[in-house]
Amino acid sequence: MLRYRLPPGHTHPMTDIIGELVAIDAQAVSVRGRDGALVQIAADRVVALKPLGPRPIRTSEIRALEAAAADGWPGVEREWIDGWQLRFGHGFTGRANSASPLEPGASTSAETLSAITAWYAARALPPTLSLPDRLGRAPDGWSTYNESAVMAADISNLGLRDGDSAIAVTEEPTAEWLASLHYQGGTAPAGAAEVVSAVHDGALGFGTLGFGAVAVGRAAVTTAPDGRRWVGLASLRVAPEHRRNGLGTLMCGELVRWGRQIGATHAYLQVSVDNAEAVALYRDLGFIDHHRYRYARPTEAIGANSVGRVL
Repeated sequence: MLRYRLPPGHTHPMTDIIGELVAIDAQAVSVRGRDGALVQIAADRVVALKPLGPRPIRTSEIRALEAAAADGWPGVEREWIDGWQLRFGHGFTGRANSASPLEPGASTSAETLSAITAWYAARALPPTLSLPDRLGRAPDGWSTYNESAVMAADISNLGLRDGDSAIAVTEEPTAEWLASLHYQGGTAPAGAAEVVSAVHDGALGFGTLGFGAVAVGRAAVTTAPDGRRWVGLASLRVAPEHRRNGLGTLMCGELVRWGRQIGATHAYLQVSVDNAEAVALYRDLGFIDHHRYRYARPTEAIGANSVGRVL
């Protein structure tokens, strides 16, 4: 928060602005306000400069981002049951093969859970719930696993490079891109190409760097129910022999830039909370913690036919 003196003639002597501190020196202080506008205040007019903690994330914002992310990774089949959106994606990734409580008051009655279980059983999968913070909790007799962080950023706060890039972004995954796709440390299963190529009411971009796909990534631009337009990053991978050379940072930045070009104003990604190296990388890029989610299954089903995720 910045408090500063107003010029003579105003009805009150001082006012405040809350936003991101962009620059400070002996001449001026620059703050980007909540509306995105950059405000510069002469240093001799500054009365107080106070750091504030991150703005609390509202439950409605979590629900809106989860809806945009579900559209960005929808699987190949979807259905609604009592406030839950069920997704099926050939068993490839937890996100594409789980039910999310995207509507307020999503039921956890025995009848609803039975219907969800039957829907997944018909597709030869165990019932799996995706439970974001504040939107849902594990029902009695269900256990949680695989907690992930959803990290987000206002694109205007990210330092994106300008000019040409060595990364090619295509509307569909190339053969090289698909050949580089891995899952849980092994080869991606049948049906993975259909899953990564799916989006609901949005646009996809597949980034590839270098001969043999030295680095790859996927971006999906979708619109949340609150009107905010998001670009979601996923399937980020750098070949082991080329890691720690900044290629992951380069790929993330280029995919966000591509998303901005088609109207995205905010970016998000999902990462395992246990992946400290990746979390640190994304924080260095400017992403902050938005919320978390975890999966849940009937306790006796944990460990059986586990569905993981590609980040």
